[in-house]
Amino acid sequence: MTQNTISTKDGTQIFYKEWGTGQPIVFHHGWPLSGDDWDTQMMFFSSKGYRVVAHDRRGHGRSSPSATGNDMDTYAADVAAVTEHLGLRNAIHIGHSTGGGEVIRYVARYGGGGRVAKAVTIGAIPPTFQKSASNPDGVPLEVVNGIRAAVLANRAQFYRDLSTGSFYGYNRPGAKVSTAVSDNWFRQAMVGDIKAQYECITAFSETDFTADLKKITQPVLVMHGEDDQVAPLATTSRVAAKLLKNGTLKTYPGLPHGMATTHADIINEDILAFIRT
Repeated sequence: MTQNTISTKDGTQIFYKEWGTGQPIVFHHGWPLSGDDWDTQMMFFSSKGYRVVAHDRRGHGRSSPSATGNDMDTYAADVAAVTEHLGLRNAIHIGHSTGGGEVIRYVARYGGGGRVAKAVTIGAIPPTFQKSASNPDGVPLEVVNGIRAAVLANRAQFYRDLSTGSFYGYNRPGAKVSTAVSDNWFRQAMVGDIKAQYECITAFSETDFTADLKKITQPVLVMHGEDDQVAPLATTSRVAAKLLKNGTLKTYPGLPHGMATTHADIINEDILAFIRT
């Protein structure tokens, strides 16, 4: 096992961890977390004979704070720098939420030439997250602005509320609540830089991935919980799967935005089956 950093063109230090041998699987985390959100998946897939890699997005986790470049184009370029440094070929890229958008942008721009074999998105934001003329049923601007205001006012409280509420569906009647899971989410979020996390809100809410989705030719598994209270299924993954040339939509009744954690046993096996197909 190695833990390392690379320096991007603008001097930002991107942290990554990787271990194992075999076909590479690269994991892209959601906002405002870190590569640690994939620990369960990394242990599972490394045990199945894959080389697993997870990075911390700039300004998140153990990567250095970034005053600039907190946008989807730069995020994808940072991933390209990591994959080039590690010499990854024929890789599987898996992204959750904002990380799903990062996967789509990365694969569309850098995934040719044998670099990417397949991709998976989980509860992801593409093609667009925020309500607009082209996405009239998206998340209203006032909701997104509410996130901005809450992060500025008291991000610790906002992150605590999100991790104990809608993110994992813990606000649903009869939900099986894990304080440890919420605490781990909170731990990851608070390590990150507030400026980078704040600017990432614009990246995940306003970026349009329509052209990226149409460009991708590799097989993509689009996974989404039907009780996702963060990224609305109807305006994100249902639309994204139709825009992909080789996309497959798989939805999960009753599962939340953070289903890769709460239902890792189901999600991991379904990803493994897709990879092996």
